[in-house]
Amino acid sequence: MSEYSINIKDLPENMRPREKLMSSGEGSLNDAELLAIVLGSGSPELNALDLAAHLLSKHNGNLRYLREASLEELQAERGIGPAKAVAVKAAIEMGKRIAGDIQIRRTIKSPEDVKNTVKEMLMEEMRNYDREHFRVMYLDRKGGLLLMEDVSIGGLHSSIVHPREVFKTAVKKSAASIILVHNHPSGDPAPSTEDIEVSRRLIEAGKIMGIEVLDHVIIGEKKYCSLKERGLI
Repeated sequence: MSEYSINIKDLPENMRPREKLMSSGEGSLNDAELLAIVLGSGSPELNALDLAAHLLSKHNGNLRYLREASLEELQAERGIGPAKAVAVKAAIEMGKRIAGDIQIRRTIKSPEDVKNTVKEMLMEEMRNYDREHFRVMYLDRKGGLLLMEDVSIGGLHSSIVHPREVFKTAVKKSAASIILVHNHPSGDPAPSTEDIEVSRRLIEAGKIMGIEVLDHVIIGEKKYCSLKERGLI
C-alpha cells in the first residue's frame, strides 16, 4: 500500500467525487467514487478515493462484498473504523428499502417493461452474486408486481429449481403470471441447455395451473438475455 496519497482537494475538480456528482450526476461516478463519498474521509495513508479503490480491489471490484460483509468484517479492513463501516451498511440498507418501495408500485405489461424492471431493480444486485440465484417475480392480473423472491440458490454454475418451489408462492399470492430471473456468476448470460429445459418445464407446469410464465431472463456482467426475446421459449 502506498505511504503517500494526494489529498482529494488537490485533485482537479473533475476528479473529485463530490464535485463530479454535483456537475454530472451520480450516474457518472464509478463504484470507487461512490464508495469514497460514503466513506467521507480516508486514512493516514490514503485519501477517501484511494481507500475506496483499495477496498474494492481486494475483493475483485465486487460491491457484493460490502453488502454481505458484517460490521466486524468491514472494521477489520485497514482504514475502516466503526463510523465508516456503519455509513457503508446504512447506505446499502437505504438502497434495499428504495428498491422495495419501487417494487410495490411496479407494473409490468410488455416485454419493454420486463427489460426496464430487470435493468432498474435486478441488474446491479444480481450480477454481483457468486452463486446462481433463481428469482421469481409474481404478477397480478393487471401486471402489478405482487412479490419478488429467491426460490433457489445454487452452486457456482447451476441452481436446481423445482416447479413446486416456484408455484407455491404463486398460488398463495393468487398470481396470474410470473417472470423467471437468474444470474450467471461467469458473467456470460447466454442460456445453457439446462436453462432452456427448466424454462420449458416451468411453462408446462404453469399451463396446468393457469399461471403464465411470461419470460425467463438471465443476468450476466452488465448484460442480460431474455429467452422470450430470443424465441427460445
